[in-house]
Order: sequence, then structure tokens, then C-alpha cells
Amino acid sequence: MLSNKEMGCLRWSLVLAGVVFTVSGAQAQGLGNSPYSRIGLGEFNANTGGVRQMGMGGVGLAAPNSTNVNELNPALLYYTGRTTFEAGYNGQYKTIRNAASTNRSGSGNLGYFALSVPLSTKWGAAVGLKPVSAVDYESNTVRPVAGAPNPTDAVRTQYLGTGGVSEAYIGQGFQISKGFTVGVTASYVFGVVDETVGTSVLVANSNAPLVNSVSRTHTRYSDFAFRAGAHYRHKLGKDLSINLASVYSFGHDLRGQQSVEQEQTNVEGTLIAPPSTLSDGRGSTSVPALTQLGISLDNDKNWSINLDAARQQWSNFTSFGQQSTSLNNTLRLGLGGEIAPDPGSVEHYFQRVTYRAGVNIAQMPYQPGGKTLYDRAVSWGFAFPLPNATPLEATTFSLGFTYGVRGNTDILNAATGSSNVRESYIRGQLGVTLNNRWFIKRRLQ
Repeated sequence: MLSNKEMGCLRWSLVLAGVVFTVSGAQAQGLGNSPYSRIGLGEFNANTGGVRQMGMGGVGLAAPNSTNVNELNPALLYYTGRTTFEAGYNGQYKTIRNAASTNRSGSGNLGYFALSVPLSTKWGAAVGLKPVSAVDYESNTVRPVAGAPNPTDAVRTQYLGTGGVSEAYIGQGFQISKGFTVGVTASYVFGVVDETVGTSVLVANSNAPLVNSVSRTHTRYSDFAFRAGAHYRHKLGKDLSINLASVYSFGHDLRGQQSVEQEQTNVEGTLIAPPSTLSDGRGSTSVPALTQLGISLDNDKNWSINLDAARQQWSNFTSFGQQSTSLNNTLRLGLGGEIAPDPGSVEHYFQRVTYRAGVNIAQMPYQPGGKTLYDRAVSWGFAFPLPNATPLEATTFSLGFTYGVRGNTDILNAATGSSNVRESYIRGQLGVTLNNRWFIKRRLQ
């Protein structure tokens, strides 16, 4: 058993490690090849919270919690009981299929970190860093050359994309009256996305060297964003409370600098001619508004059940003055809950463990062939408190898992054999939460 001093050193070592790895890996957000991240801003994180929410199906807008950082809804920061540091580490394994082939990939990185502090009996605040979107894809297409004398002549196109967008935020939550709280979050949004399109013509029975025409787009983003939330809690009985919540993330133009270069390489990737700049200038990408509503029931002690809904206006999306792919508004529904059988149990440790589960279904903003694609997932998770917790400090290790399927493999074009893509994924997250009572007023005896 570690002493209190040793446990304190361990806790703050984890804090420092989380900060270092988060800052160094803020742009390394990709979690395996995802062709759908080629569209829009990539795989967009629609404000679904951290490891606690992941275990409940991405819900928790109306679920106040005194152990974890309540950054999902800034109005819940009022319920911060102790200074809390939290970091989440992600991993994912994914299988991608279309009508013709299958690909498997996976990786891991640090997902987010957050620090919340109770500033007074009616005021809580938080700062943190988390991903907004991730771009990580690689795909190849081979198509016949229209009108070519040899029917085996073809055009091969390779699409590559990496990078993503993150946000560093500060949130504030205030109590307005009994049971009613409001909050606001201000974020600095930043990131880099690199995309490459390489095209080459495959000519049958030809000894001519293969020439690959490559277009490279480099976009650097930086701007500010704002989110507001409200929460109302009302007792229905001695051991039952209802919670209502709403969060609105304001739509905004994410300004950036974008450069597009064209070059030619041979089959080994060696430049044949110096690259030429096609465009280089400032512009913006529109981030659509996000509206979220939540309702939950709890017994003020050890269980809660939550229902969340979200609507995002992707039909308004444009990027640097263009709307290259038509997107549609999306709706997401999630249902989940958590229970700790006996949080105060001394003899039975697993009675103190929190068990979580949830399901969710979300429309994807893409409608190939006029059909809506869906992302369906089930989630589960656990929170393991360390046995040496005290009223002044505590440490909790949490696990969250999600298994889901997005898209389908329906044929889009019978002549070319092109089809949709279906992604089956298993995601995991390890969360570390450190609670400590700061700013204790000393009294002289």
C-alpha cells in the first residue's frame, strides 16, 4: 500500500504526463483509415463529452456529477465539488468494407484533458483541450478511360488526408436560483489538415514512364467559438430528481490559410518538375450550429438514466467559398445510464464500482444516392475508485467502450462497381480522474 505522500506524487505525475502528451499529440487525432473523414471537416466530435459520457452512449447533458469534469454542459460546472483533473486516452480498431474489398486499421492517442475548480459556492470553472474533428483517410480508385482505344487503359486516383482540428477552452458555470444554473464556454479552435489527390494514367502495353499528377492542399485553421448551456434540477420525491438541460454551440466561420500546389512525380515519388502554386490565401470554413437537449432522472445517490438529442445544421456547410459535397442536417439520439450499487461499501469493493451502459443512433451528413446513412452504436463502461479515497482527495480510473457500425455497402454505380463504405469499429477509452480539495481555509485553535 502506497503512503499518502507517494500517492500524491503519483497523482501529479499523471497530471504532468497528461499535459505533455496532450500538447505534443494535439494534432495526431486520427484513429485509423476512415473514408468518410474526407468530407466536410472530417469526423466531427459533436460535443459528446469524455470517458463518463462514452460509457453511457455519449449522453449526460442533464446529468450533474461531482467526480468528473462536467465540460459537456458548462451549466453543470456549478456542481464541481473538488478541484478535478481528468485525462482520456483513446484506442480504436476498425474494419472498412465496400462491395469489392476489406481493410483493417487501428491506432491510439491521448483524447483530451480538463481541469475544473469550484471558485465559490455558486460558481465553477474549467479549462481543457479536446478534439473537434479528425481527418484520416487513404483510398484508391481505378476507372476506365472514356473513349480510349484500349479498353484496359485506366485512370488511378489516390486520396490521402491527415490532421484535424482541436479546441482549447475555458468554461464557467453559475447558479442563478435554486435548481437553475447557466454556463458558457469560450474556445480557441486551431488545427492543420493536409490533403493529397494523386492521378496517373495506366496505359496497357506501354513502356512510357508512369507520371503521377499530384495536388496538395494544406489548410491551417485558427479562430474562436462559443457554447452556452442551461440546466434545471427539480425534486419529484424524497429520492427522485428530474433534470432538464440544453446546450447551444453557435455556428461560426472558422478562418484559415489555405495553399494548393500541383506537382508531377514518377512511380517512385521523385519530382519530375518543380511544384507550382495554384492558390494561396485566406478564407473560412463554416462550422454549423449544434443544438442539444437532455433529460435525466436520478435518486440523488447512486443511479441515473439519461436521454439526449442533438441537431446540427450541416446543410449550411461551406469551405473556402465552395460546397464541394452536398451535406444534410443531422439528428442524433442517445439513451444511457449508470449505477454504483453501494458507493459507501467498505467490505465489497465492486459495490463501489460505477457501471455504465448506453445506445445511440445518429444520422450522418452524407446522402449518397439520396439515402441517409446512419451510425449505430452500443456502449458500456466502468469507474474504479482507488481504495484509499478520503473526503479531501480521490483517484478514479474509468473505462469506456463503444461498438458501432456506420454506413453501408450499397452499390452506387453498377457500371463502375462503386459503392458506399461500411465501417465497423470498436473504440476504447481509459480515463484518469484526480479529485483534490484546494483552497481550504485554515483555522487557528
